[in-house]
Amino acid sequence: MKSRHFLLAALAFLALSCGHRLRDGEYTLTILSTNDVHGTWFDSTYVDGRTRNSLFAVKHYVDSVRTADGVDNVLLLDVGDCLQGDNAPYYFNYVDTVTPHLFPRLMKYMGYDAVAVGNHDIETGHPVYDRVAADLKRNGVDFLAANAIRNDNGKPYFTPYKIVKRAGLRVALLGYTNANMKAWLTEELWSGMHFEPIMDVIQADVDRIIAKEHPDVVVAMMHSGTGQGDGTVLESEALDVFRSVRGVDWVLASHDHRPHLEANDSCGFLNSGSHSRNLAEGKMHLTVQGRKVVAKSYETKLIPVRANQADPEMRAYFQPDYEAVKAFTLKEVGILNTDLWTRDAYRGMSDYMNLIHTLSLGCKPAEISFGAPLTFNGHVKSGILRYNDLFTIYPFENQLFVVKMTGEEIQRYLEVSYDKWINTIAKADDHLLKIEGRDDSRTQQRGWSFVNRSYNFDSAAGINYTVDVTKPFGERIAITTTVDGKPFDLQREYNVAMTSYRASGGGNLMKETGIDTDRIEERTVARYPEIRNILYDYLMANGSIDPEVIGNPAVIGGWKFVPEKLAEQAMDRDMQLLFKR
Repeated sequence: MKSRHFLLAALAFLALSCGHRLRDGEYTLTILSTNDVHGTWFDSTYVDGRTRNSLFAVKHYVDSVRTADGVDNVLLLDVGDCLQGDNAPYYFNYVDTVTPHLFPRLMKYMGYDAVAVGNHDIETGHPVYDRVAADLKRNGVDFLAANAIRNDNGKPYFTPYKIVKRAGLRVALLGYTNANMKAWLTEELWSGMHFEPIMDVIQADVDRIIAKEHPDVVVAMMHSGTGQGDGTVLESEALDVFRSVRGVDWVLASHDHRPHLEANDSCGFLNSGSHSRNLAEGKMHLTVQGRKVVAKSYETKLIPVRANQADPEMRAYFQPDYEAVKAFTLKEVGILNTDLWTRDAYRGMSDYMNLIHTLSLGCKPAEISFGAPLTFNGHVKSGILRYNDLFTIYPFENQLFVVKMTGEEIQRYLEVSYDKWINTIAKADDHLLKIEGRDDSRTQQRGWSFVNRSYNFDSAAGINYTVDVTKPFGERIAITTTVDGKPFDLQREYNVAMTSYRASGGGNLMKETGIDTDRIEERTVARYPEIRNILYDYLMANGSIDPEVIGNPAVIGGWKFVPEKLAEQAMDRDMQLLFKR
């Protein structure tokens, strides 16, 4: 009798797995997607109480779509970079590690089905993302990354995929993280695993899951940029997948913070942008005849999220968590005796960069410091500093490394850095800064922006040098002495302080200098904690940030653009274009 029941059960499973479960008719599946939220969880800032875009407002729109389309017909997904970028994730990552982490609780409350692992999620370190992954799992939300492979057994470190049922359809959710991880992050943050290029593994994954699970719909959730679809950019593989991988119905992209929607006869593409500004919506219509899918069609839409439409019940539910983060944020940590503007770093030495360099050179055995402005136009007013201001001064969880470089490598590195930043000019109305004009369709005005990322515009301290704006790349940098007055020696090795991001290859400055960052351990002579923590310790020890102290030429040296008059005239013009002042 038991064998008969077993046979019937086996036949039933076989019938199910062979695709005979779908009834003839029309099916519609709605996919809602967020990505690169970067900690914009609460709808209110912590210092001035301004309303901002947040998951609270996203919830309002999600609920409206669920009401219109039916809860059982809607998937809600996030495509990574959730755990870094704001005071709230920092607090629950590192300060309060006893209370259950807020992010999994938010995902459960909002009814997310799955989350892809982002590179900034990995940057939080094993203690954080391992804890978050476990909490998400307990809350019924999987943290997905099929291409993060364990070194010990070759299996995925995170959950590789998840099967859910929506709209009467069996849906496979495949998750992938960014394959370019080692170019940005020190290996200790992702110890025990490595990251395969998505295009190297996804077709085999899709084929295997289709054969095993027999899904009606396959969704690839990729923390990878949109890219060009030509297979040339490792960190941006989404269009590569969209255009060439068989069996994928939806590609969900992220990472580059640029909204992008696309659809063809066999696949839809969603990238909502970043920071809870938009919700990406995809609708898939299927026609089933003879118990087979005979037609599929795709619609895509970007839904702007309005900051002032936050869900009031969600706000009330998480108010205690907000108050805890706010109390931490408003903690007084010292006095700032000058305004700090990150944009001043583009025109030459500035109080902002002097502070970063002073902190770095205080970490022995550093002799020289490399550093860049980490926000395009950040501003901290003079006066009482609160912990919140430290996130403006240093928004990322970068560690500080001290690595060995020869004088020749240092000079070449600076040539590479300034070439990302400035042009060679002959007259004052030439563009000194590498900027480009763009038409803003929203304001109908002409705007200007840097061609390259400003957080890769490294200057140096601990030496004295000039940057000749009339010379071509390779001939601009003239380093004269170190701060102790000794001639700079191209053959000598120096200890150089830089971020873990830069030491790991971020921005390609080290690579373009000719340094193999895969072997950076051989050059590393010291490691320090996160730079924001170094800043906090500095304030605890000194009480204040004073321009005379952080600008001491005996500590940081000095640099300038030359010829000074020509450079100043051209710089003033470009800064006016960039900042309208």
